Formats: sequence, structure tokens, C-alpha cells
Amino acid sequence: MSLKLGKKIVVVVSSPALAREVLQKQDLAFSTRSVPNVVHAHGHNKYSVAWLPVADQWRSLRKALNSYIFSGNRIDASQNLRRQKVQELIEYAGKCCREGVAVDIGSAAFKTTLNLLSNTIFSIDMADPTQDSVQQFRHLLWQIRVEIGKPNLVDYFPILTKIDPQGIRRRMKSHLGDTLAMFGRLIDERLKLRRSGKGGAENHDIVVAGTDTTSSSVEWAMAELLHNPETLEKAKAEIEQTIGKGKPIEETDIPQLPYLQAIVKESMRLHTPAPLLLPRTVETDVEVCGYTVPQGAQVLVNAWAIGRDPSVWENPTSFMPERFLDLDVDVRGRDFELIPFGAGRRICPVLSLAIRVVPLMLGSLINSFDWKLEGGMKPEELDMDDEFGLTLQKAQPLRVVPFPV
Repeated sequence: MSLKLGKKIVVVVSSPALAREVLQKQDLAFSTRSVPNVVHAHGHNKYSVAWLPVADQWRSLRKALNSYIFSGNRIDASQNLRRQKVQELIEYAGKCCREGVAVDIGSAAFKTTLNLLSNTIFSIDMADPTQDSVQQFRHLLWQIRVEIGKPNLVDYFPILTKIDPQGIRRRMKSHLGDTLAMFGRLIDERLKLRRSGKGGAENHDIVVAGTDTTSSSVEWAMAELLHNPETLEKAKAEIEQTIGKGKPIEETDIPQLPYLQAIVKESMRLHTPAPLLLPRTVETDVEVCGYTVPQGAQVLVNAWAIGRDPSVWENPTSFMPERFLDLDVDVRGRDFELIPFGAGRRICPVLSLAIRVVPLMLGSLINSFDWKLEGGMKPEELDMDDEFGLTLQKAQPLRVVPFPV
């Protein structure tokens, strides 16, 4: 689909075949980011691995991420850290269980993911012991993603750049400034440690990119299970049979839990973390399946629509994890029917960590407790509406009360 939005041509890709063409077969031609005006706040477009063009600086940052933070060996070596952070999540849920109060699943998962990523990169917990501070930081990151995701007149009518008629860049400058100040303090501390020979400083983009998408994936999966009690019972039965009721789940157990893995895939299919991925552009005319994508056009890959395509998926709007039990489809960017993390050279660098953390957190939550919706709400009454930004969040937070298994 081609749209003319102001001065810009926007091409939207909404099928697995065309996504493969753009993200794999002609990946290099489509690898340049279409950088929205809002990202120019604080010059962020010049430093962010998400928005930089595929050139030397981008390659250096990706190499650092792939070699020093998210390599297979590094992730294997940090398994104890993930075990510890998930255990802290379960301990928090246990405290709520004893007090008979509800757990805000999204917020609790956010705190766990934030501390996991901040420990991976900075070797510290970023989330304070108080839940309020976690909520404030989560709100800040969500506001950044909302501003990036908003249609901005400036992007389609560049003459309006200085005016900023919707105030999007002005608000982004404030939100991003607060975030950069916080990370700046952390980086300064790490540089001091480096000078003393005790540590180093790394790019902080990944903390921002990985926290709300990973925690949101856990929240959506948990919501779908509570909305579909029969599926939840099947998941609990699989874990009980394989691991034992109430016992801790290890990462090495996940391959033995195919139904749990299917639940995660099905949830990501229905609730793609970044519905349109990140926008791309072409620097020359490019031919795709007989059509010409003109130079300078913005290209959006509609991963949300691909995940709900009725020509690909039977009953596409229904939550049916069973569809993945006999279907050899993965989320690693090789199967273009399901691309929640994108594909190609600009695939999400947090992928290798997320595919371990999400099923581990979800499985641990459902095996450690029984769960009831707050206020005696029935499963069919659960609000499943979403809120759109650069990422897809649950409009109403999922609040559930844990009970002993």
C-alpha cells in the first residue's frame, strides 16, 4: 500500500512475502532508518543504535552489543543473574500473596526487566526499592515511545519544523532530557570505575528499548492466560508434569515446555511489541515484486497486520497457542509470518535475551501461584484493549491477586 502524506510517500508492507523481500532479500537497500523529527531532540539520532544509518558508527555499536553484551557466551554466563531477578519477582508476588493484595503484572515485570538489563550493562539495580519510582520511570519511557509513535505534521510538511505545531519535539526534549540525565549519572559512575580499573561504560539505548517491550510481552501473555482459563490450566499442567508444582523454573527447562513456548509466540503474534517495527527509507529507487519504491519513500512493515493475516492464520484474532505445537515457526526473524523483533541486519539486538526472559518470567509466575483477577472480575470481563505508541501497551494495567498453589 502506498500513501501520500504531505510531502512524503509512505509504503506499507503487510504480507509475509513482501516483508521477506524488504527485510531479507533486499535488506541492504531498506536498511536506512527514516528518522522522525522528534528523534532529533538532543541530537539523539546521531548516537542511537536504533536510528543511526548502517555505517561505521552503527557497525561499531552493533558489534559491541553482539560481542560484549548479548553474545551467546555472555548470555549463558549471566544465567544466575536472571535466576536471581526472577526470584526477586516471585518473592514480591509472595509478599502480595501473604497480604492479599493485587500485583500490577506490567509494573512488576518492568522492574524485573529494568534491573536485569541495568545489571547486564551497568552492574547495578536501576529500580529503587519503592514502587513509585519504578512507575515514574516506566511512565517516562512510555511517554518517549508515545511521542515517537505519534503522527507528526513536521515529518510530512518540513516547512513546519521550526514551529513544532503539535509540541511533540518540545515534549520529547523534556522526556528524553530527563532520561539522558539519569543515564548520564550512571555512565559517569562507570567511567570512574573504568579509570580505577573496575568497570566500563556502554551504550544505554538497550535499557530503554528492552524494558517496556519485554515487560509488556509478559503482561499481555499473562492477560491472555487469565482471559482464557482453559489455556492457563493446560500451561500449569505441563509445568507441573515436567518441573513439579511450585518448583522454580530454570532456563534449561524451557525447551521441555513446548506449550509455554507456544503461549509466548501466540501472545507476540496477537500483541506485537512494536506494531510497525521502526520506519525505514530508501536512498534510491528500489523495485520490489514489480513495484517501484521511490527514492526517499518511508517504508513501514506492519508486523501487527502480518500476525493477524487471515490468509496466513486460521481464526487470526483468537488466542490459540495450540497452532504452534505442530508449526515450525519461530520469532528469530527467519519466519516472516511472525516477526515481533523484526528481521535482517536491523533485527532487535535484545532478541536473544528476550526469548529467554519472557517464558522464564511467565512460567515462574504461573507455576508459583494461582491467580485471580482483582475485585472478583470474571475472565470474560477482562479489558483486553491496547494503547498504541511506538510500542503496543495494555490500555488498562493487569492487576491480579496471587494465591498459594
